[in-house]
Amino acid sequence: MAEKPVESISLKALVDKENNRVIFAEANEDFVDILLSFLTMPMGTIIRLIRSSSSSSSSSSSSSSSNPPQTLGTGCMNNLYESLENLDVKRLQTGACKAMLLLPRNAAVAEYRRLKLKFDDEVDESFRYYICHTHDYVLCSHRRICQFRGGFCVCGGYMSRKVYLNPDPRNEKHKERAKGVFVKGPTCLIISDELEIMPASIESSLSLFSKLGVTDGTTTEERNLNIRVDEVLTLLKCSLLSKMPLTETLLKHNPVPELGRVDFDQGSYVKSRMKKPTSNVHGKIRVKLMVSKSKNIVCFAEASEDFVSLLFSFLTVPLGCIVKEMHSGTSKGCITHLYNSVDKLDAKQYLKSSEHKEMLLSPKLAPNFSYENHPLGIKENKHPPYYFAKKKNHVQYLSPDETFMSSLGETVSTLTFMDPKCRIKEATSRGFVIGPANFTVTDNLVVTPISPVSCLLLLNKLKVPFSDIEEHFVHVGTEEALQLLVASFMSESALTNTFLRVPNPEY
Repeated sequence: MAEKPVESISLKALVDKENNRVIFAEANEDFVDILLSFLTMPMGTIIRLIRSSSSSSSSSSSSSSSNPPQTLGTGCMNNLYESLENLDVKRLQTGACKAMLLLPRNAAVAEYRRLKLKFDDEVDESFRYYICHTHDYVLCSHRRICQFRGGFCVCGGYMSRKVYLNPDPRNEKHKERAKGVFVKGPTCLIISDELEIMPASIESSLSLFSKLGVTDGTTTEERNLNIRVDEVLTLLKCSLLSKMPLTETLLKHNPVPELGRVDFDQGSYVKSRMKKPTSNVHGKIRVKLMVSKSKNIVCFAEASEDFVSLLFSFLTVPLGCIVKEMHSGTSKGCITHLYNSVDKLDAKQYLKSSEHKEMLLSPKLAPNFSYENHPLGIKENKHPPYYFAKKKNHVQYLSPDETFMSSLGETVSTLTFMDPKCRIKEATSRGFVIGPANFTVTDNLVVTPISPVSCLLLLNKLKVPFSDIEEHFVHVGTEEALQLLVASFMSESALTNTFLRVPNPEY
């Protein structure tokens, strides 16, 4: 069983009274683990949590109806999420694909589940699976298992019968005794307002005083705070948007940071990436761009299912992977400081293991979330072997521990995982979207089935005359896909910033 959730985590903050801002917070492993868990979260999860937090905040506040709706500050990712919500499930490979993209699994879910504050209700769903059966309580002879309802067995059966992971209680007791999830416990670390995590020392404290221009302690005061789920979700949002996420979260600044446009520094883009098709395009995705010559922007793209599968797969990518690809680039928020802090921390002294450090700096996709010839090339976690036990009274168990399962059930079977994206009798999947199909993709990554009428209306909205339009073809491989991933997170003009402008060599 999962640990019983706690209602709050205690935190000590040192506050600059004159400027009403947090100088730094002093925290143990429980709070630092929550911060670090942000790096393992898929973008689809982050968008879902921020949206639910924002909707709760707006419903509880008496905001004027004349105020314009705010975006989530996640570049184009929210548009991808909404496009998927609006897409007919028949355009996806299987019925499971939509759930996979809107509720992506976390490859570090075992660690994530042990956090002291449970701020994502979907985590426990990661331990629910589906099996194929020919009739009630009889497991299909193919012994297949699937993470999502809506997948297909090789026999053509529907993966619809629920089973739940039944972990070995001996392992659970061992986990309960071990303090910390990513960070060794007990420990104490300090966290700057910009989410830089440092060892708790006088030297680190004084450097933060100096950085903020605080010359003595007479203007400071200590505050003991309780961090609850609402504060964690606010901190997640502010980490992407604000340069003072701790201040915004802990001191309840009002209004919250502007959740508007986040874009690249246009001055760092000087050279066109438009190239004539070459012979070195084997395996790359071909995309047609409709470009405004006078405005030097991509109005929209016409693309196949392969390109749209790539775009939708961005929702399954952990935040840490995107920050890693940003290199020296910085977003509007402070998430790069959090990432760099992990890189600087001594793994032997502060983290549970070097594997945990790697889990944060190079997080993997959850099992079955990649696909054949995926351009991003991000590594995917693998399923451990799972076993299924059944008693005469039809009580069913699922566990990766064969010995433990043998002690529970009269019949133990080894199960093989099915890729939820695979159609009947397919061994591997080519993506999430079924083809052949054509789609329109706007510069800010609104994806819709292709419609000439909608395209013409879009040009009118952009005030681009037909005579100003040029067709260009680009080919998307790993390099372009990774650049587009970063652009979709940092910018609201992802296609333009990926294909019309090139970052300077330092980016």
